Amino acid sequence: MQYDPIKRSLGNVFNSTPFLRKLFYKLLDLLLLRSWHVRKELKMWQAESSRKGNYILDAGSGFGQYDYYLSGVNSTWNILGVDVKHEQIADCNNFMQQIGRADRVKYEYADLTKFEKKKEFDLILSVDVMEHILEDVEVFKGFYGALKDDGMVLISTPSDQGGSDTHHDHDHDGSVEGFIDEHVRDGYGMEEITQKLNSAGFTKVECRYSYGCPGKISWKLSMKWPIQLLNVSKLFFILIPFYYLLTFPVALVLNYRDVHKQHKTGTGLIVKAWK
Repeated sequence: MQYDPIKRSLGNVFNSTPFLRKLFYKLLDLLLLRSWHVRKELKMWQAESSRKGNYILDAGSGFGQYDYYLSGVNSTWNILGVDVKHEQIADCNNFMQQIGRADRVKYEYADLTKFEKKKEFDLILSVDVMEHILEDVEVFKGFYGALKDDGMVLISTPSDQGGSDTHHDHDHDGSVEGFIDEHVRDGYGMEEITQKLNSAGFTKVECRYSYGCPGKISWKLSMKWPIQLLNVSKLFFILIPFYYLLTFPVALVLNYRDVHKQHKTGTGLIVKAWK
């Protein structure tokens, strides 16, 4: 039962036209609870930022979902998305060219463990990236150096309360397999990630849990169970629209409750650190 291959398959379908890609982004924004939390924090940052012409780094840009959102919020913002996957970089650059935003949203290859830009960005966004990188302190040092004074880094990452969904299931042949691939750690504790950010130079760090009880239910209902079905057979693509007709309203309510509630624990972390 694997998450990433299905995600790539869906991306290939929706990337065929700009209209379908925008629809894909909208569906991700509605279904993915992390997107609810990230957009909430981005709106707060926008309200508190006094700068015009902000420069933003999307560190681990993937499909470019958040860059499309940010570039639609303010046309004066300049956004650089970096990733290690050349095909996604080319794909995102092509999409931004198609929709007329290539002058202010660009993508390029970068190894975040060797990122060396100096005081260029007002905001650095890192969504579901740090759990994939072993040399995390080196990345945090690069973030610190790349931020302007008073700049902020916003991180969404799994917590050590089970956020990587690393409990294992036994396959039919007796092998053991996890749901999410390529994570080098099970998740961060608040104290651990705070200490690592402090060691990189950040003196002000705030953490809060996401994916509390409502979020964990929503994740299973809207993402995990459908993907498990699709891993069984691609024929379930036919049934998925009917599944979501039943579950989508419930998932929206659960996402709303999760993002508007303070959680004592949760499987995700939202971390903000200022230079």
